Amino acid sequence: MNSIYQTISEIEKNNESAALCTVTNSEGSTPRHVGSKMLVYPDGHFIGTVGGGEIEQRVINEALMALDDGQARYLHYNMVDPTRGDPGTCGGQVEVFVEPILPNPLVVVIGAGHVGKAVTHLAKWMGFRVAACDDRAEFCNAESTPDADAYYPVAMDELPNQIKIDKRTFLVLTTRGSAVDVAGLAPLLDSPAAYIGVIGSKRRWATTMKALKEKGVSDEKLAKVHSPMGLELQAETPEEIAVSIMAEVMMIKSKGTGKPMKSGN
Repeated sequence: MNSIYQTISEIEKNNESAALCTVTNSEGSTPRHVGSKMLVYPDGHFIGTVGGGEIEQRVINEALMALDDGQARYLHYNMVDPTRGDPGTCGGQVEVFVEPILPNPLVVVIGAGHVGKAVTHLAKWMGFRVAACDDRAEFCNAESTPDADAYYPVAMDELPNQIKIDKRTFLVLTTRGSAVDVAGLAPLLDSPAAYIGVIGSKRRWATTMKALKEKGVSDEKLAKVHSPMGLELQAETPEEIAVSIMAEVMMIKSKGTGKPMKSGN
């Protein structure tokens, strides 16, 4: 059996997720000593232990929440009186640090034209994992669109069957026209993606929305879309437009405001 550290290495190598739970302080009589570790997976199964019983179940629940919100947490438990909510009667106190291990966020660039190539390059440089998708196979490859980690030469509506889209996924549609968006966008709106942006003018998006509504897509789902995507930078070249798009992605990811730093809070 691999050690927890070897398992973490495999998790990171495969861009998977888990939460590492470590006993950081133990006073009095407690189930496990300082340094005891448990690794919790998103489906709730785990390896290692921080004490078993009620305390372990509470830590597992916190670990799952950490995987959901991406935030580490310190947990403190008294082990004295269950009638007061304590998870045991050993008599001591224990502290556990829960650290989510998450892959870098994924940017999926859909549409490998000039802007798509520029976004792929910039997103990779910024430290994101990057996937490129285009139904034109001649554009969706390492020679035509360098810098992506993976390539999906499929129609947009097939993408959810090809790639796991979760709350750390940013979908950037640098597509070649409204017709492409109308044909393929609906399945993406059912995903939990952190961001769905569509390139183009307000008029183009209005045309796309009208057609999607006629196909039965709800206003609630359409409200998920950022279009025209990007921050207003008066961008013109593909590289400038890529900066505008990735600035908005960064703003959403880090919960920024997009306001100039000079303006203060």
